[in-house]
Amino acid sequence: MAGKFELNTASNNQFRFALKASNGQVILASELYTEKRGALNGVESVKRNAPIDERYERKTAKNGEAYFVLKASNGQVIGQSETYSSTAAMEGGIESVKKNAPDAPIDDQTA
Repeated sequence: MAGKFELNTASNNQFRFALKASNGQVILASELYTEKRGALNGVESVKRNAPIDERYERKTAKNGEAYFVLKASNGQVIGQSETYSSTAAMEGGIESVKKNAPDAPIDDQTA
């Protein structure tokens, strides 16, 4: 099974999505959107921007662990990873997003 986007409703009736790898692990999570349409637009933005390495900003959390954010062409953050124990593991996460996102189907769990 390939990766997929899961679209969910948050407790405050806002929307968010997560890109999951084929093993079910979340590799990229969105911020909250007030409208479902906004979350769906965010998914499409991830699909477009995921293959472009320059759109990934590699960062270090306060605890020293590595993570990344994916940005759209306008610089807006469209998704963020979990933290990783090493830079190499983070780079593996980026490669997984590049591989899974462009063709990933949307599993709409908001109904």
